[in-house]
Amino acid sequence: MGAMAAMGALPAGALPPLPTLGVPGVPELKPLTRYEAMRLGPGWSHSCHAMLYAPNPGMLFGRIPLRYAVLMQMRFDGLLGFPGGFVDRRYWSLEDGLNRVLGLGLGCVRLTEADYLCSHLTEGPHRVVAHFYARQLTLEELHTIEISAVHSRDHGLEVMGMVRVPLYTQKDRMGGLPNFLANSFVGTAKFQLLFALKILNMVPEEKLAEAVAATQKPKKPAIDQAAGAM
Repeated sequence: MGAMAAMGALPAGALPPLPTLGVPGVPELKPLTRYEAMRLGPGWSHSCHAMLYAPNPGMLFGRIPLRYAVLMQMRFDGLLGFPGGFVDRRYWSLEDGLNRVLGLGLGCVRLTEADYLCSHLTEGPHRVVAHFYARQLTLEELHTIEISAVHSRDHGLEVMGMVRVPLYTQKDRMGGLPNFLANSFVGTAKFQLLFALKILNMVPEEKLAEAVAATQKPKKPAIDQAAGAM
């Protein structure tokens, strides 16, 4: 399901508003349309990344719905990110450039313009527009990609391995998605993850807000946690 479909029907002739994240505690990035992004001058760099996901009917411990399997990567610098990279617009379209990078890290998936989800201007001194794609697969197809990634050229070099994002929150309100969000992410990856989960209706917005809020609370010392569990 694309972002526009997730927003519902609009009156004839009306232009849909660009969606925002709207999760407290997460700074907004400026959204822009694909058309606007393509009209940016030569002083702008373009990065393209993709979220591959699949509905997952599994249950953790037989009682916690897994909802979806969402793939991310552990990078060479110890940061979490999505497959993809920078695209040189002088030689490649966005999708051709993205697929070229994906071929190095995954080897068996090609995305098209139909998988395009959003574009955002990034924060910082560099003029970068971040394009994000999302492709829904079957769980079997996703597992095949995980296996293929281990045999790709970049495995063990620029990519340390694929990881699945836990989309649930355990009873302690930290286990699962909150703990995952407490990790370090590269660039816009954390924002893009939350944005996609919201726009594609994969996690309710209030649950995303609760997960983000949990990461902002001071952590109890390990000895206190052990005492509370006794």
